[in-house]
Amino acid sequence: MATIAHAVAAAASALAERCADVRCAPPVSHVYHPLRYAGAMHAAYIARFAASRKRVLFLGMNPGPFGMAQTGIPFGEVAAVRDWLRLSAPIGTPEHQHAKRPVTGLACTRSEVSGRRLWGLFARRFADADAFFAEHYVVNWCPLLFIETGGRNRTPDQLPGDEREAIGAACDDHLRAVVGALAPEVVVGVGKFAAQRAAAALPGQRVATIAHPSPANPAANKGWDALALRELVAQRVWPAGTARG
Repeated sequence: MATIAHAVAAAASALAERCADVRCAPPVSHVYHPLRYAGAMHAAYIARFAASRKRVLFLGMNPGPFGMAQTGIPFGEVAAVRDWLRLSAPIGTPEHQHAKRPVTGLACTRSEVSGRRLWGLFARRFADADAFFAEHYVVNWCPLLFIETGGRNRTPDQLPGDEREAIGAACDDHLRAVVGALAPEVVVGVGKFAAQRAAAALPGQRVATIAHPSPANPAANKGWDALALRELVAQRVWPAGTARG
């Protein structure tokens, strides 16, 4: 069991090293790397929750400014990390911070909507985090947060193709290593971009997708929990009639 967590940790370490010096052209002015400054928290997440093979791997796109950028945990909304995952570890700060996007770790008072929705769905479906992680795990394709000069978040799908593919090989290799260690039956892309990257990087792997919970996705603002549950049931990721309500 410990060997599986070690393999996932080694993959994260390799990804952090390969992405250490990523820079982007304007309008991106800052690149945050939470696997480095919040590495202790991410290591705690792996050690506690990645010690066994999983049936389902949820794949996100990249950190959000008030989620993983603050906590080092994929979709890491502070309240979910603190109260449901019950994780705590030292969190540093990026070497170069944007004035409008400070990293304050678990002291961050802003809620990451995507993370609140995703972990909220899991919390309503499963009795506790250990029950969820018995068969599931959550990871991001890209470990970096891209911030424009004015403070706006820029996602990997919005980067120029050359910049996106400059990190793509490392991100794909990390995904393949995590899948190799956890051996999931299905990879669920949280949003179309993540599903597309998974399908391209993992030929022969069963890939499903659910709507992204971001408020930037209009469909997510009309009852995302019910929508995601329907999608998971329709794609035979979860059995029907299993929501806790």
